[in-house]
Amino acid sequence: MNLPPPQKRKRSSSPPPPSFPLSAAPIDLSLLEAIEKSQIKVIETLDLKTLKKLALSLERRLNSNTAARLKYPDNPDKFADSELELHDELQQLKILAGAPELYPDLVSIGTVNSITGLLNHDNTDIAIDAVTLLQDLTDADVIEDNEDSALVLVDALVENSAVELLVQNLSRLSDSDPDESAAIYNTLSTIENLIEVKPSVSELVCEKTKLLKWLQARIKVREFDSNKQYASEILAILLQNSAANQKRFGQMNGVDTLLQAVAMYKSKDPKTGDEEEMVENLFDCLCCVLMPLENKERFVKAEGVELMIIIMNQKKLCYGSAIKALDFAMTSYPPACERFVDVMGLKTAFPAFMGKVPLSKKNKKKFQKEEFEEGLISLIASLFGGILRGSRRERLLSKFVENECEKIDRLMELYMRYSNRVRAETERIDQIEFDDLELDEDEKYNRKLDSGLYTLQLIAVILGHLWTSEHTRMRARIELLLKQQKLTKKDVKDVLQEYHDNIGDLDGPEERERAQSRILKFISALA
Repeated sequence: MNLPPPQKRKRSSSPPPPSFPLSAAPIDLSLLEAIEKSQIKVIETLDLKTLKKLALSLERRLNSNTAARLKYPDNPDKFADSELELHDELQQLKILAGAPELYPDLVSIGTVNSITGLLNHDNTDIAIDAVTLLQDLTDADVIEDNEDSALVLVDALVENSAVELLVQNLSRLSDSDPDESAAIYNTLSTIENLIEVKPSVSELVCEKTKLLKWLQARIKVREFDSNKQYASEILAILLQNSAANQKRFGQMNGVDTLLQAVAMYKSKDPKTGDEEEMVENLFDCLCCVLMPLENKERFVKAEGVELMIIIMNQKKLCYGSAIKALDFAMTSYPPACERFVDVMGLKTAFPAFMGKVPLSKKNKKKFQKEEFEEGLISLIASLFGGILRGSRRERLLSKFVENECEKIDRLMELYMRYSNRVRAETERIDQIEFDDLELDEDEKYNRKLDSGLYTLQLIAVILGHLWTSEHTRMRARIELLLKQQKLTKKDVKDVLQEYHDNIGDLDGPEERERAQSRILKFISALA
């Protein structure tokens, strides 16, 4: 996340900055330096001894503040000074971010428990100080080379219910106050940092807190701001690799929430780069949440297919994202494929497949042409995989016959482009091995995937569907085009065989077996 946190204003307890008339005498820098030194403790070395001094000082200030609040619960003036002192101690602890190797000691002496407890302090300013401190201590740049120490700290924070308290504290923070708005940002940043160190926090925070509900409310807000943007990013992180979170958000009417959020951009583009990033995050969330079958069903019922087609027809910045969302919805879910055909989606998809999409200048800059092509190839492959028979299948197949089989010509054009890329990468891999640099099979395959192998495989799958339709004109066209490129059906079979051999079981062994059986059918038909 490159966005800086919102600008924080000075706290009311801080002295206002001095103002000088333009004609004033030159500022006495030595005087300012003396004032600064009188207000800030100077710590020359940062070691275990210093840490213990800081920890002890914090405990004293905390105990003093607690005692004052208990003694004078209805007289804030009596504990205001102790709160200022507590604020100063928390500021001092920020220097520990410069010595993450001391984090295990910070945990062992119990200071983490005290800091965590301050997230629940009655004074929101103190809670904000604690949030800011935790954000500094867990900053990605700080812990990058200190993973073991960072994990000790994060484990302690989780054990002391920091995750729950961070989220609970969000409910009393308002965007209307600059300090609190910054604290919202820092809270989300801290949660992101915790997940980065300990990925299991992603599911824990959704299981034990109302963070998903809070994020859902944030993305419902129509006005754009930096915290809405960050909320969309955190939601994407939570949904990215967790089926449990995807299902949980779906049960919260999350699919409909996301559709409403992206619908605001169906006929207009984001105004700024930051807003554009937020919209991309929202579509990422939508794609992630469409992984579980039950959420695909919710997507279809909420007329998500129709909305994505409208977005495509508007040809705005979200065009490519809509294609991607449709592909996720239709993968292994025939009802979405059927709905797509029923609402005239083929009339939208195939002109785009042929490259007949007049894009705005902004869209051209954002999306490379090939991103659209690859998305459309995947979408068409999903359609063929989801519509196996009946009139809808005939309508899909007929698209490849009309206009002198121009779409088969286009398909073979793309096949050659990606085939050449994969061949070039294979030659590079062979050269690497010739130079005695070993690559295991997974590395070789991943390098080929990066060069476009997966798209090539999907094109081969579409060709397999066309060939097994036993349509005379389509078969003749495919054979003619292969011959023109000095290729044979065996070349397509080889691509399909490699695809067959590497189909994973992410969707379960039964789905893998079904997919492999279909590919074997194509291979056999191409014999």
